[in-house]
Amino acid sequence: MNRFLGFLIMLIGTAMPVAAQRLLTLDSCRALALRNNKQVAVSKVKQDMAADLRRSARTKYLPHVNAVGGYVYTSREVSILNDDQKEKLSSLGTNAAAGVGTEMQSLMSSLPPTLQAVMGQMGLTTEGVMQLLQPRLANVAGTLNGAGQQVIDAFRTDSRNVWVGSVVVTQPVYMGGAITALNNMADISEEMARNSADAQLQGTIYDIDKAYWQVVSLKHKKKLAEAYLDLVRKLSGDVNKMIEEGVATRSEGLSVDVKVNEAEMQVTQVNDGLVLSKMLLCQLCGLPLDEQLTLADEDVDDLTATDVVPPLNMEDAINNRPEMKMLQNTVDLSHQATKLIKAAGLPQVALMGGYTVSNPNLYNGFERKFGGAWNVGVLVRIPVWNWGDVAYKVRASKGATAIAALEMNELREKMELQISQSSFRVAEADRKLDMAQANIKRAEENLRTANLGFREGVITPTTVMEAQTAWLQAQSQKIDAEIDVKLSQVNLRKAMGILSDKL
Repeated sequence: MNRFLGFLIMLIGTAMPVAAQRLLTLDSCRALALRNNKQVAVSKVKQDMAADLRRSARTKYLPHVNAVGGYVYTSREVSILNDDQKEKLSSLGTNAAAGVGTEMQSLMSSLPPTLQAVMGQMGLTTEGVMQLLQPRLANVAGTLNGAGQQVIDAFRTDSRNVWVGSVVVTQPVYMGGAITALNNMADISEEMARNSADAQLQGTIYDIDKAYWQVVSLKHKKKLAEAYLDLVRKLSGDVNKMIEEGVATRSEGLSVDVKVNEAEMQVTQVNDGLVLSKMLLCQLCGLPLDEQLTLADEDVDDLTATDVVPPLNMEDAINNRPEMKMLQNTVDLSHQATKLIKAAGLPQVALMGGYTVSNPNLYNGFERKFGGAWNVGVLVRIPVWNWGDVAYKVRASKGATAIAALEMNELREKMELQISQSSFRVAEADRKLDMAQANIKRAEENLRTANLGFREGVITPTTVMEAQTAWLQAQSQKIDAEIDVKLSQVNLRKAMGILSDKL
């Protein structure tokens, strides 16, 4: 599988056109990764969202103006007078004339005999007088009926088509602390978004540093594998000459050939790993996967230069961690959420004012035109009884706060362990590097004496191969130790929450 993958990568490499090499340093890789990383961009958008929500929360202190309008059509209109009242008013004159006629007849019948005699001499009878009065009573009845109908028409509401509009201004005065708690939650959320962005930033830097030093490590190991291949090839050539001269056996030649094949396989594996590691680095930097890269530390022979890590202060290191800050934000948010829930059980006071208009309006009878009036008032809401709903919610919110506090204490303990382990690994990596450098000197001297003895004919090819293998292992351990020092320092900076300070 490894041979097939290496062969495929070699074919891809030969098919790609030769492009200009891009030289990148560790800082430039970090800058590219931070500029092109999608999650870093997401965290910046979340920061902007949190800032907008904070600004929105500030507006809760200010008066709000709302305009409302509407139209309603109903199948029946509102009637102030009932049907009996309308009937009486519309026949007011008729009823009055009938009453007057009855009273006149009663009056004529009750006149003294003397007056009745005089009226008789004048040719006037009760029926005649009533006939004379009938036209006048009819006129009066018509007039009164018309007046009654006018009263009915005046009381008509014509409310089947109703237009209503209102502008209302509301100014909160006391909301039980809800607005203050809401603004505090918005501030904490904005801070949490910043801490989340810092955590994402440090995670991105950590990933890019690992990928960068992985490429550097494989590049050095590639050079080492090629140097080792040259050594065993030279040894193979010398042994073949000795076989031809009869001073070495065929078995020794085959053993050297096996080492040559192993060295070639190591070169192929390192090349494959280097190509794949560069692809990962390109992906993290936002570059095309086939981008031709050259890293600044690829050709540096000595990678022992170390970064200066600030003195370790456990408390400051824990407080610097964005994860701890985010969990503290969670605890603070829970406290404010409890206050917000408590506010629902406290009195609330608000000032209200506005202007209301309607058609028809009632400000001058029932007018079929728009009319309105200003209004100012105070709205007071006092919760009286809710069956303990608010108390239960407050208790549950306090439980959430306690959980967040326990999680924060647990995270603090884990961070202390992580920081201590990272500090130990830095010291361990330094010790391993010192030992690897010492082994290099011994392996080089061993290889020099083995080559010298081989040339003098006092040492067998097997001993030379053993010396070459020991030299290869010592060189590889040195490269691993140098990279381990770099990565352990990155781990320690990340554990201390100061990895972003390198930018």
